Amino acid sequence: MGAFLDKPRTNKHNDGGEGNKLLFGVSSMQGWRCEMEDAYYARAGLGNGLDDWSFFAVFDGHAGYKVSEHCAKHLLNSIIGTKEFRSGNHVKGIRKGFLDIDNKMRSMPELCESASKCGGTTVVCAFVSPTQVYIANCGDSRAVLCRQGTPVFATQDHKPILPEEKERIHNAGGSVMIKRVNGTLAVSRALGDYDFKNVEDKGQCEQLVSPEPEIFCQARQDTDEFLVLACDGIWDVMSNEDVCSFIHSRLKISNDLVEIANEVVDTCLHKGSRDNMSIIIISFPGAPKPTEEAMANDRRLDKQIEKIAREEIETNDFTYICELMDAIQSKNIEGLPPGGGLHSKYHIIERIFKEMFPEEQCETASH
Repeated sequence: MGAFLDKPRTNKHNDGGEGNKLLFGVSSMQGWRCEMEDAYYARAGLGNGLDDWSFFAVFDGHAGYKVSEHCAKHLLNSIIGTKEFRSGNHVKGIRKGFLDIDNKMRSMPELCESASKCGGTTVVCAFVSPTQVYIANCGDSRAVLCRQGTPVFATQDHKPILPEEKERIHNAGGSVMIKRVNGTLAVSRALGDYDFKNVEDKGQCEQLVSPEPEIFCQARQDTDEFLVLACDGIWDVMSNEDVCSFIHSRLKISNDLVEIANEVVDTCLHKGSRDNMSIIIISFPGAPKPTEEAMANDRRLDKQIEKIAREEIETNDFTYICELMDAIQSKNIEGLPPGGGLHSKYHIIERIFKEMFPEEQCETASH
């Protein structure tokens, strides 16, 4: 969990599709971490009487990938298999599905390295029905709903320093040190993490780390543009407003959600994220559509950045690409993608730098 590579692994796992008048795109990248611990699930149209429902989820594992991988495969069925969900009580069904899978995994030794070290995962997921969006969050992955380029709803990260979370931890005999449960775990809710769930006189949701999700129901509106589900590797360096405004602006350039998801991940890498990064973008019928004007403006911006980069290289003795980034940043270029800024155009600057300084250092910018 604390170790990093000498350079980031930037190859991405992508997924995308459409159904039920939704489009979705997924991007998942290991980045600087020594291991990829994220997982995801994305499906438009669930079948079995839920043809007009869709389900999306991001899982951010810690202390290994086994729990996140298992939950990505089995959480959906754990939820829709409950009698509560089948009978139409969807909120109770989602909650029970989380608690059921957490109970079942406890008896699966293959998910734990040892009795004293068992990994866990945060979860943020969404069911999209024709009229509602049900969002469940357990941990510090986050969901954000965007209308007109602005976040109108976001889940709250479950951090140990939150008063409600801290009270439960203290009541279970634990402590919060350096903003972590017993000075170790940075989230206060997760699936797995059974070494934090062994207080005998406390219930399943009263442990140091709780598997209970917070569940929200949002009525769908014609002005809904898109829903973002992402792990904290994204939110560490981009705010809710940043992500919404950036995606909103890129949807005017392209309707390829996989490409846009990749752009978000790359932008976060260049903004300094050191974590695994995974994001799902789900667009609704009210999402912006590409326009010739926006595409033309973006092409002009790219050419302007390329011209400035060449001019700076010709007049300065740069050793590292980050020096070139700083020089271009000082130009205060207008029209950069909102929320992404110059970091979202890093690929252009990197290409020019490599052309003109093939022997120099082209390390990933992270400042």
